[in-house]
Amino acid sequence: MNFSKAEFLTSFGKLSQMPPSDRGEICFSGRSNVGKSTLINKLLNRKSIARVSSVPGKTVTINFFTLDNIYLVDLPGYGYAKVSKGEKRGWSNLIGGYLEDDRRDLELVIQLIDMRHAPSRDDLQMINFLIERELPFIIVFTKADKLNKREREERMAAFAEEIPYFEDITCVPFSAVTLEGVEQLRGIIEEVSEDYADFLENGALLDDAEEDTSDTSEEPAQQENTGIDAAGYLIPKNRK
Repeated sequence: MNFSKAEFLTSFGKLSQMPPSDRGEICFSGRSNVGKSTLINKLLNRKSIARVSSVPGKTVTINFFTLDNIYLVDLPGYGYAKVSKGEKRGWSNLIGGYLEDDRRDLELVIQLIDMRHAPSRDDLQMINFLIERELPFIIVFTKADKLNKREREERMAAFAEEIPYFEDITCVPFSAVTLEGVEQLRGIIEEVSEDYADFLENGALLDDAEEDTSDTSEEPAQQENTGIDAAGYLIPKNRK
């Protein structure tokens, strides 16, 4: 996968403008100023394919980028305090509407959190939403270079207490300065892209096979309701 060949496609400011997916999508979610645009630029080896807003909280569009057989989707940043309640509702409606849109082939959510701080109420609300909706996601801890070794260890230990199901979530530290995490994230994106291509190629055959066995009298085994899907919608750590 040649990340440098990614291209900006289009932006949408309203859900009504957005057509159904015609390929798999990987979206980036996080607070304003957490570094989403910087992360996307580093992943794609471009200086400004994703523009960094000079005024936090003022980017209220969903931005699409093409990358091989998938779209990378930059969601608006949430949680900036110095905006009106109406603007905050606009964020919520746009972000939530996208994530709940059954027309989307959403393959992965990359949730960004500033490594230096405890997750905000908005961050935890988003994580719980992703878990409840059974949307596959990983967490990227941004600005990792701002912490020394001891501070990082303390913050990671704290995250284990602050974030639900933390041990089951793939977490990637990221630094725009040292480029820590870039290759690991590229590997995850490549794997998602390959899985999506395999699904398109083999999905119909799998559906037919399931239909052939759907009339058996034996009841399927029930999964324990732990909040963790047996298929691994939190993205198992062995995916690294």
